[in-house]
Amino acid sequence: MKTLMRLTGSALAVAVLLGLGACSEMSARDRSTAIGAGVGAVGGAVLTGGSAVGTVGGAAVGGVIGNEVGKHQ
Repeated sequence: MKTLMRLTGSALAVAVLLGLGACSEMSARDRSTAIGAGVGAVGGAVLTGGSAVGTVGGAAVGGVIGNEVGKHQ
């Protein structure tokens, strides 16, 4: 079970890093929104034990927070 969790965490980290590579031509605000949504999705999934609703909710909240942070950069 620990091996599966470690593998899942590593795969998620690699997917996030590859996804952020697509942000190279985004504005700072768009990039902040995307990063916020990604972090929120991971946080929502962790806090709710992998619930789809928690993941989507976390992504939505993280995206809004990232968008607001991006306004001030």
